[in-house]
Amino acid sequence: MSYMRRRDFITLLGGGAAAWPFAAGAQQQAMPVVGLVGGGGGDVSTRYVTAFHKGLNEAGTIEGQNARVEYHWLEGKYDRLPSLMADLVRRRVAVIATPGSNPASLAAKVATATIPIVFGVGEDPVKLGLVASLARPGGNATGINIFNVEIAAKRLGLLHELVPKAVRLAVLVNPANASSAESTLRYVPEAARVIGLQSQVFNASSGDEIDAAFATLVRERADALFVAADAFFISRRVQFATLTVRDRIPAAYADREIVEAGGLMSYGTDFMDMFRQVGVYVGRILKGAKPSDLPVVQATKFALVINLRTAKALGLDVPATVLARADEVIE
Repeated sequence: MSYMRRRDFITLLGGGAAAWPFAAGAQQQAMPVVGLVGGGGGDVSTRYVTAFHKGLNEAGTIEGQNARVEYHWLEGKYDRLPSLMADLVRRRVAVIATPGSNPASLAAKVATATIPIVFGVGEDPVKLGLVASLARPGGNATGINIFNVEIAAKRLGLLHELVPKAVRLAVLVNPANASSAESTLRYVPEAARVIGLQSQVFNASSGDEIDAAFATLVRERADALFVAADAFFISRRVQFATLTVRDRIPAAYADREIVEAGGLMSYGTDFMDMFRQVGVYVGRILKGAKPSDLPVVQATKFALVINLRTAKALGLDVPATVLARADEVIE
């Protein structure tokens, strides 16, 4: 009898234990899932995720309590996008967030006309075909325009102030990020010509190709380097910092992370604020708002960051007029 009771107890315990994960899984499945897709690497994501959480919290959403977020960092492998987006759509996630990535935003729009999309893009989202208008998006997508294209000429002008004697400008783009590459090549060579610079375009979509581009631009005796806005390039920030100092090439970037790693200067949108804003809109959609009713936000925070240590290593004297305009100086 005691044996039977013991066996029944073990069976009951085993059955109960088997039921617990099932119940937890059912509860987890009931929680809305947000698929966040970023173009860069997870190594720079911590501060961005914190900013995204801040935005979610502002809209009354707390990760792990009333929503679950899946993070997918592409590390520049944009060819993964079609299958990744197809998987998110198949699993019917509640929202797809694509902060700071034109390719991810466009891939999401191709993949679904019903699941809400919250983007952060560097070009006019109307021209990209993501929304009908800024004030009335009209479809399943909305987000923030971070103006990478419009501020590229200003970034080039700042680089020219740092290196006024430069004649030959190398322009580096990532062809795998087609929209960023095309817009950079549409505006930057002409802006360079206007201020008296000769420009030459280089392509890189991998670490090895960045090495090869530097070998060529050094051989071609480039005086300065303009690096297009691209999340993959951010993930290679240490490589950029190392190569530019080694080859004594002053370079301008769109993102402060590269300057923090040892790059010379950046001018661009505050990415932290962009991730926060995307988080706010995701949170509002989870609370019932429709993307078509949320106007596209225009970025208003831009930052000039200069690394004086790198300037010294490159033998550059940063003009007082440029220093006075810097939002942050790394010494």
